[in-house]
Amino acid sequence: MTEETPGFEEKPDVPSGATSDDAEPKAASEGAAPAGDAAQIAGLTAQLDQVRKALEERTADLQRLQAEFQNYRRRVERDRITVKEIAVANLLTELLPVLDDIGRAREHGELVGGFKSVAESLETVAAKMGLQQFGKEGEPFDPTIHEALMHSYAPDVTETTCVAILQPGYRIGERTIRPARVAVAEPQPGAQTVKAEGAEEAPAAEEKKDNGPEEG
Repeated sequence: MTEETPGFEEKPDVPSGATSDDAEPKAASEGAAPAGDAAQIAGLTAQLDQVRKALEERTADLQRLQAEFQNYRRRVERDRITVKEIAVANLLTELLPVLDDIGRAREHGELVGGFKSVAESLETVAAKMGLQQFGKEGEPFDPTIHEALMHSYAPDVTETTCVAILQPGYRIGERTIRPARVAVAEPQPGAQTVKAEGAEEAPAAEEKKDNGPEEG
């Protein structure tokens, strides 16, 4: 039977070659490790937020540049079409006197032989470039597309009417490059007045007719 020695306390095992003083700093460092990890995580989170913010800014810049480039392309394409239309209109405007001569030659029966073939080829090319001729006798006068060179009165018209086409008009699409030069005729000055007086007399005659039997 072993007797315990009074006053004796057991001490933790200490590795050989180490003292008890070395064990205490090790325990302290193990307790401080979680705090260091939290600080590192906080730093990485802050860096991640900065990277996300920078990415959003670069994405916004890229979208803005892409929108500006698309607008630039549309503007360049629109300007290119406009320049082309102006160039074609200027060329065809210079050809209008030649087309007028061809029209007069056709009216007088002089469009024959080789001249006829050349003239028809020129008219075909002009039509392919979008040139359209307009202006017909009997159509209402429209100051936006007609130019009145002669004026007269006629009893058989009810509004200002083109009675003769002195020179045809030409357009490209919706753009008029030369108005049709026409002679116009208007209704006789007193035609509407006479018609109105006749309309007033008719009811009076009917009223007299209705009152006739009563007088008898």
